[in-house]
Amino acid sequence: MKYANLALLILFPIAWFAPLLRAAILPIFGMDEISVVSGLQSLWGTDPALALLVTFLAIFAPYAKTLGLALIHWHLLSPKTLPALHILGKLAMADVFLIAVYIVLAKGVGHATIETAWGLYLFTACILASLALSWASAVKG
Repeated sequence: MKYANLALLILFPIAWFAPLLRAAILPIFGMDEISVVSGLQSLWGTDPALALLVTFLAIFAPYAKTLGLALIHWHLLSPKTLPALHILGKLAMADVFLIAVYIVLAKGVGHATIETAWGLYLFTACILASLALSWASAVKG
């Protein structure tokens, strides 16, 4: 369990740069790949408040939770902090939900083409693995 959690410290940054989706106004002009990082870069220019929220949900919350869980596994942090780590995990899952909502909304618009990419599945798997590891840590207790 310790090493699976440590693997997430490597997989999360890969997921942040991996393409989450490909989008185009009209598919004949080619599709742009959008990752967590490229999406954040665009947001910082147009809506800094939303960019700060997404940065917290997509990057800070899952990574802080993973680091906290690693510290618990290596007996450097009290297991009493697990409830706070669970909250961070739930906040991180909110980001995956938002991405799904954006995809559904964009597919409803007739002029845009959206395709999910492998990064969305990697990012979602990292979040779900992190939730499962924290749940298993709480049960093991």
